[in-house]
Amino acid sequence: MKKYQLDPKKMPQHIAIIMDGNRRWAKKRGLSSTEGHRAGAENLEKIVNYCQKLGVKHLTVYALSTENWRRRAKSEVRGIFNILVEAVRRKKKEYQRQGVRVFILGNFQAFPLRVRQALQQILAVVKQHERLKFNIALNYGGRAEIIQAIKHIIADGIPPEKVDEKLVSRYLYTNGQPDPDLIIRTGGEIRLSNFLLWQLSYAELYFTKTLWPDFSPHELNKAIWQFQQRERRLGK
Repeated sequence: MKKYQLDPKKMPQHIAIIMDGNRRWAKKRGLSSTEGHRAGAENLEKIVNYCQKLGVKHLTVYALSTENWRRRAKSEVRGIFNILVEAVRRKKKEYQRQGVRVFILGNFQAFPLRVRQALQQILAVVKQHERLKFNIALNYGGRAEIIQAIKHIIADGIPPEKVDEKLVSRYLYTNGQPDPDLIIRTGGEIRLSNFLLWQLSYAELYFTKTLWPDFSPHELNKAIWQFQQRERRLGK
């Protein structure tokens, strides 16, 4: 297995991941979709911990799009919600100790009460030594986020001549955080699927056929190594 020597001076500060492939991973093993999502959640915990070790300051993951949770089978969505509630109960104290602050991108108020209550608990955890901002996109869509921002700008009575990129960014879910440097999509698909459409304007893109439950820290090293080999022009 090739080792990828990473340059700590060129480490991306914000990594965004489209976690794709849980169901295919499960199907290949004769397992249920819920078991695939559970394996994906367990792998996410490993990646969160590894990002802390690398010194990554911001991690955003696409956990559940608006389309996914409305169109998937009710039993599958119920399984995802169960995994989410279990993860919150298990990780909230650990994240407090580690300095991981959780943010939710998307309208989670549309979820069942028990899910909303669990998410509110982890959002309310206070950190003394914040090391990682961990954004979880739930019931999220990039176009809907931009439309919501526009509506709020109009509602606040901001005149057109005052509207610029910085202003729009302040009305997005990621307000106060830098745009992603690197976007990773697992599972072999080569598209963004309505994820962070505004924020990814100048992100480096990395696609891999590796299914999400198999996306190990070694695979993350490979993605970051490739990122570090690129010359970032940022529109210049």
